[in-house]
Amino acid sequence: MAESISITQSDKQLISDLAEKVVNRGMAVPAIFFLDMMKNLSFFGGQLMVFFGPIITAFISSQSYYKFAELLEDRNNVEFLLVEIERIESDKKSKESEKI
Repeated sequence: MAESISITQSDKQLISDLAEKVVNRGMAVPAIFFLDMMKNLSFFGGQLMVFFGPIITAFISSQSYYKFAELLEDRNNVEFLLVEIERIESDKKSKESEKI
């Protein structure tokens, strides 16, 4: 089972969109701390999302919710999300410093 599952371009775009939403809401630092602490438990977290899915999908789109649950089960995808949040946050800060 040492096979690594490759992530598709659409999945990368989905993760990048999530990272952008996190940064735009000003939650980059707490998200980075949380994800970095919990990335070793990513499979458990993904399964927990599936468990609570019937309740949560009453309020949000079930298709995207379960896709995120599937993506976040893989530690490499969590790492990609961390890198994307850091990249978008640094881009945002550099643009703000150029305006000054």
